[in-house]
Amino acid sequence: MAGAQEFEKVLTQSETSVATFEDRSTLRKIQHFLHSTPAAVPLIVLVMSIIIFGLTIGGKFFSSYTLTLILQQIAVVGILGAAQTLVILTAGIDLSIGVVMVISAVVMGNCAIHYGIPSGISVIIGLVVGGLCGLLNGVLVAKVKLPPFIVTLGTWYIVMATNFIYSANETLRDADVEAIAPFLQVFGESFKVGKAVFTLGVVFMLVLVFGLWYALNHTAWGRHLYAVGDDPEAAQLAGIRTDRVLLGTYTLAGVIAGLAAWVSIGRNGSISPSAAVTDYNLQAITAAVVGGISLFGGRGSILGTLFGALIVGVVSMGLNMLGADPQWKVLLTGVLIIAAVAIDQWIRKVAG
Repeated sequence: MAGAQEFEKVLTQSETSVATFEDRSTLRKIQHFLHSTPAAVPLIVLVMSIIIFGLTIGGKFFSSYTLTLILQQIAVVGILGAAQTLVILTAGIDLSIGVVMVISAVVMGNCAIHYGIPSGISVIIGLVVGGLCGLLNGVLVAKVKLPPFIVTLGTWYIVMATNFIYSANETLRDADVEAIAPFLQVFGESFKVGKAVFTLGVVFMLVLVFGLWYALNHTAWGRHLYAVGDDPEAAQLAGIRTDRVLLGTYTLAGVIAGLAAWVSIGRNGSISPSAAVTDYNLQAITAAVVGGISLFGGRGSILGTLFGALIVGVVSMGLNMLGADPQWKVLLTGVLIIAAVAIDQWIRKVAG
């Protein structure tokens, strides 16, 4: 074979490494950190909110009583937010979660007070009702392939109307519940740790959130749920039964809404069907979004949802203590939602 030409000899001595372009700027590092730690942003905002209101109001805001009162006020929303988070992580949404909670509470109360069913069994029946509502959503989304927004908007109307028809809009009074079925109010029981006052509802919320956090981060079910939310087609090609994941997620969200109903009875004492017209749905979505859960699915930490609920609770308590117009809370909540979505979009550019 003929010898190599002169230009070919030069090529053998040239650089063979591949050029890489890596942005090592401080801003980029922050972006990567926030992308890998989704609960960091709401935690930072929560700490800043506490510090700002603490400096504005004074030591009264930092009292153990005030801070634990915030926890008591967000217990129900925190549990509903946890249910909403599971659905949003699958790139869905559940607009019916609030009314599912209300009808579950109404069923629990009527079974125990009007039908004479033991309180424990009444609670189970209420949880089954919540689970069935969630299963209906899951079937329509996973099997019929309807958009989650439309499905849950429709079931919101259906469940709310069923709630009023079934209950005849009759409120079950606190005194009746306490006399006939005190077990329904068990999550309203309080205990002290020093000067701090906690309720069993707060303890249950924390146990539920941390339990779901462990399941989402350390079990195959959690990995499958994130995978379905991130890219359902890729998840299906990887052997994940996406329809089963969606069915299970919506059903579990319904059961958790039933648990929120039980906690709400302990919190409120009475059981009112008209609670269905309150904004529990929006509060749960707000807690999740402010907590850094991506509405595009597949990204976020359920701990962030807890922090998001706490942020709204801190802002509400702080403004109340300052004597501000209640509409400032609404305004700031709107700002927080838009800011949370904007930050999520910015962080997602890392993955892109």
